[in-house]
Amino acid sequence: MRAAVVTSYAEPPHYQELPEPEANGEHEVVVEVLAAALSPRVRSQASGSHDTGADELPLVPGIDGVGRTADGGLRYFVLPDTSLGSLTERTVIDVRRSIALPDDVDAVTLAAAMNPAMSSWVALRRRIEMPMGQRAMVLGATGNAGRLAVQIARTLGASHVVAVGRDADRLADLAAHHADATVSLDGEAEAVAAQLAEAGRDVDVVLDYLWGRPTADALRAIVPARVDDSQLLTWVQIGSVAGLESPIPSAALRATRLQIVGSGQGSVSTRDIVAELSDLAAEVHRGSLFVDATPVPLAGIERLWRLPLTGPRLVIVP
Repeated sequence: MRAAVVTSYAEPPHYQELPEPEANGEHEVVVEVLAAALSPRVRSQASGSHDTGADELPLVPGIDGVGRTADGGLRYFVLPDTSLGSLTERTVIDVRRSIALPDDVDAVTLAAAMNPAMSSWVALRRRIEMPMGQRAMVLGATGNAGRLAVQIARTLGASHVVAVGRDADRLADLAAHHADATVSLDGEAEAVAAQLAEAGRDVDVVLDYLWGRPTADALRAIVPARVDDSQLLTWVQIGSVAGLESPIPSAALRATRLQIVGSGQGSVSTRDIVAELSDLAAEVHRGSLFVDATPVPLAGIERLWRLPLTGPRLVIVP
């Protein structure tokens, strides 16, 4: 079979021949991979920079996908740390880390949406409680995960959603279809702070994909503007594309009822994550969550690897 194979963390994966995989464990089966997303998480796995990656080469990257079992059934699967990922024609899955899918599912759309959507879905369902009618803000709303987070916050009951980001075109699209308000992080610092203060004055939940300096700046703007300091402000740290560390002002933790919570692999158990997959997949299949996905051939993996992460989510179709 053919697969994307990492032989050096300093190089893109190569399109190579590998032996056919075999299922050995009690709950393992071989699936034909129909679609697997080329996500930032997969890229970090292939570069050796992700802290949960399998530390051995050669490595086939890929952490999830849609596959067909020997009996013809479709399944969405999440792989454990393994050297045989999903960027391949066939792989081995543990059925306990997978869910059955309808026969008419759009494999490309589902593969594109599940991983980025899972971050906000799991955060709002497993890490915090967001009662119906609360007001939400997504910091970093113009990335693929952030755009889905805006939609998911609405789907899970938010009455008002603010999208914060830098990509003007994507902010405009969110304003037209999903978000009640938007804040652009491009511009003079004082103007951005004023917009954040207004947008965050009565928000209940912030889903933060940025961290770094933007988070500290946002807290400095929002906390003094709170209408009611006793109103709980739950700040959920999900991503860190703007910096691994953030200089959180100490006054922010004292001046208002602020709680900072992290959400991700480790803070939520694998069992709890898998328990959420069916409901999330149903929303994607129903069409209530939109993701811009482009199918691309596995054979072009070396060229695809050099493409920027901006734009539609690339989905490998072996």
